Amino acid sequence: MAIKLTLNKTERILFCGSKWWGDPDMPENMQYPTVEVTEDGETFDYPLTFICQINCEDIAPFDREGKLPHEGMLYFFGAIDEWLGYDSPTTQGKGEWPKGHFVVKYAKTINFETFQTCMLVDDEDQQLTENELEITFSECEDEADGIRLLGSMPDDDIKRGYPDFCNILRLAGDAAAGIEFPEGMTLTLMMKESDLKFGNWKKTKAYLG
Repeated sequence: MAIKLTLNKTERILFCGSKWWGDPDMPENMQYPTVEVTEDGETFDYPLTFICQINCEDIAPFDREGKLPHEGMLYFFGAIDEWLGYDSPTTQGKGEWPKGHFVVKYAKTINFETFQTCMLVDDEDQQLTENELEITFSECEDEADGIRLLGSMPDDDIKRGYPDFCNILRLAGDAAAGIEFPEGMTLTLMMKESDLKFGNWKKTKAYLG
């Protein structure tokens, strides 16, 4: 079975909880991920969009095979600004994305005393991120539409091209999230089963198709 993610507006404080958008709550020694881009002849580090953080205790009841961690925090960042309607110096199309354009991070433990909210602001100290949404989880079929963890690969081309990989996160167009991929495409985050088993999150690949 896979795990469905449902996004909801909330007035609750989501510090160190499972949330979509907003700002990540990270350990002091964890760096916010960026990708090197070149625009108008200038090279600089561009911050990836924070997509979500998942308190792994929330998904433990639905991950019966124990494929994902059941404690700590998972973080997902990606170069998806253009699919949210923003101008972006990074443009990624169909197929596998270059390394560094999607990043998964993991903190083994959650400490409310030492975790800090990493907020992105503009030159006038105005918050740059979307309003945070609360994530609720439920069991779903392996082939379910929408946003889900685990389950089957959404595309036969991906299955043939990456036979040893498994789906980590299926990121589909979603009205609540404000994501619009072209022509009904989905963004698949995947890892080899062996890398997932040992938590080699740096080996995660992103594929739009």
